[in-house]
Amino acid sequence: MLYRFLKIIVSVAIRIFCRRIVINNSARLTEPGPLLLACNHPNSFLDAVILDTIFKQPVYSLARGDVFVNKYISSILRALKILPVYRVSEGVENLSNNYETFDECKDLFRKKGTILIFSEGRCINEWHLRPLKKGTARLAIDSWENGIPLRILPVGINYSSFKLFGKNVFINFGNIIEQKDVDMHQADGLRNHQFNNILRNELEALVYEIPKGDTHAQKKLLSLPISIFKKIILFIPAVLGALVHLPHYIPIKLISKRLAAHNDHFDSVIIALLLFSYPLYIAGIIALMYLILQTAWVLCAILVLPLLAWAAVQLNQQTDGVHTRLTTDSPAM
Repeated sequence: MLYRFLKIIVSVAIRIFCRRIVINNSARLTEPGPLLLACNHPNSFLDAVILDTIFKQPVYSLARGDVFVNKYISSILRALKILPVYRVSEGVENLSNNYETFDECKDLFRKKGTILIFSEGRCINEWHLRPLKKGTARLAIDSWENGIPLRILPVGINYSSFKLFGKNVFINFGNIIEQKDVDMHQADGLRNHQFNNILRNELEALVYEIPKGDTHAQKKLLSLPISIFKKIILFIPAVLGALVHLPHYIPIKLISKRLAAHNDHFDSVIIALLLFSYPLYIAGIIALMYLILQTAWVLCAILVLPLLAWAAVQLNQQTDGVHTRLTTDSPAM
C-alpha cells in the first residue's frame, strides 16, 4: 500500500522536478519478467526513483546494506521494495547476508518480477561508465543455474545536471542479455568475466561520456531546444513560479548542502526533502491566503502552485554551463 501510494505521488512530482525524461525505446517499459535492470549509477537513489516511476510493473531495487540500520527502517525500506546488498566497505561480516538477498531475488524472479541493480556499485556524479562489479553477473548466472529464464536489460541513465532543477534525463535501453549469450560450461570466474564484458559493451553505448567541466559537450548532448512560442506562453507563469517557491526552496537547499556536502547525494536529498515538505508548504500558503481573502477559492492553489512550479522548471537552466536563467538559483518546488 505504501509503495503504491508513493509511486503515484512521485510519478507526478518527478515530472515537475525534471524538465524532460527522454526514453530511447519506450517499448522496453513493457518487457515481461523475470527481468533484471542492469544500470549505471550516477545520481544516488534518484536513479531508482525515476526508473521505478516509468515502469508500470513494480520494480524492486538493491540498495547499500548500511542504510538498513535497524528493524524499523528495514521494514519501511522493504515495504518500498528495497532489498539490502552489502559491500566489503560495509563490513566483511555482512557479506554472507547477500546470499539471503539473492535468494529473495530469485524468488521474485520465479514470480516474474523486475529488479534493479546498479552494476557499478557506487554512486558518483559523472558522465562516465565506471568498472562493473561482479554482483550483476553473479545474480544472473546463479538465477540461470537455478532454472530461472532471467533476462537482463542494460540501462544507461544520463542527467543534464546533478544540481539544477529543470534538468533533462535521458534513459537509454540496450539489447536484452540472455543465458544463451554466456558459455555456462566455463568456470565461475570466466563466466562472470564474459558476462561483464557483454554488459559493458552494451552500457558503453548507453552512458554518455563527457569530460568533467566540458560544458560545451554537456550542452550539445544534454540540452533540448525550447520553442519561442513556449518561452512566450510560459514566461509570466515561470517567473511567478520561481518567486512563489523561493521561501520553500532556499532553506531546503541549505539543509541539503549540509547533509550531502561531502558526497554525491545532493540531488537526491534535495528532491526527497522538497517532495515530502511541499504539501506542508502548500497548506501554509493556502492558510495564509484564506486569512487574507476569506474565500474557499484559495483551495485552487493546490493545483495552481504545482503548475507554476512546472512552468518555472520548463524554462530553467538545463546544464551546468552558463545560460540564461529565470533566477540566480532554481526555486521550483
